[in-house]
Amino acid sequence: MPEVLKIGGRRVGPGSAALIIAEVAQAHDGSLGMAHAFIDAAADTGADAVKFLTHLAAAESTLDEPFRVRLSQQDPTRFQYWKRMEFTPEQWQDLADHARSRGLLFLSSAFSVPAVKLLRCIGMAAWKVGSGEFASTELWQAMTETGAPILFSTGMARRSEIANAITWFRSMGVSFALLQCTSAYPTPFEAVGLNILDELRTEFGVPVGLSDHSGSIYPGMAALARGANILEVHVTFDRRMFNPDAAASVTLDELRMLCEMRDALVTIDSHPVDKDEMAEQLSAMRENFGKSLAPICPLAAGTILTPQLIVSKKPGGGIPPEAAAQISGRRLARDVAPDRILRWTDLSGE
Repeated sequence: MPEVLKIGGRRVGPGSAALIIAEVAQAHDGSLGMAHAFIDAAADTGADAVKFLTHLAAAESTLDEPFRVRLSQQDPTRFQYWKRMEFTPEQWQDLADHARSRGLLFLSSAFSVPAVKLLRCIGMAAWKVGSGEFASTELWQAMTETGAPILFSTGMARRSEIANAITWFRSMGVSFALLQCTSAYPTPFEAVGLNILDELRTEFGVPVGLSDHSGSIYPGMAALARGANILEVHVTFDRRMFNPDAAASVTLDELRMLCEMRDALVTIDSHPVDKDEMAEQLSAMRENFGKSLAPICPLAAGTILTPQLIVSKKPGGGIPPEAAAQISGRRLARDVAPDRILRWTDLSGE
């Protein structure tokens, strides 16, 4: 049985509702107002946490960084894009306070040790290790010093690298969860890898989840149905918005659907059904949907019943079909019509 995490007082693991994280990432496009709007929108969906990315350009990037260069005409280099995405420590604090006031866990992926220090001052219920940080032990070290649990995204990691990270986390005495993730934006269905959830849970005995970039609700729904303990999805107000992950995001309405499904599964799973007891509770329905024997045509009193003269029709409550052989050869005590079921009182006592 996988161990259980505590994230901000929230139990995460077997027997608990899946933790659903609304990943804002860079969808705010550098707008503080937009970042706050995402917090309110995420809270309204029923999500448990809202997550941002804390990039500090000078601490993590150079002008040589090639990924998504010239995302727009506004940013000639990736370094300048990261710079535009930065918020001040006071602004991060305001975002965290806002999230907590709406009942959300505030999370943010840190990509440098200075980013960890910034977020540590705010207070983090858990640390997210992004897919590209699968070997960043100096980053892990800064995170684990806080004692908060780790959410380790395995998007770019080989199995051996996942195992190395787990050995490292366990040596530090920190609790953690593993997230299956495929670092493609958007991720095609063929690459989602839901099978890895079961493999990680079985092999490592820790809570597992899906960090999804498909831009569809279906992988998340399937992950929840398979018992994922955590579901993280990128969110956007509209996929036509300008941000690098819009195509890999679900809308806020779709996030609400995922939260509703999670809640429905909790209700279903917490109420196991005994088949015989349920059948007893449905006794009235069983009679309504059951069948009884009925005459195939109008029959006069005194007619001797034969198999050719009777048929099964709804509802139940009359002479049951399994009694057909028992009444064959019996004489009718009264006239009967094909629009009524036969009852035992219709038969003579002979």
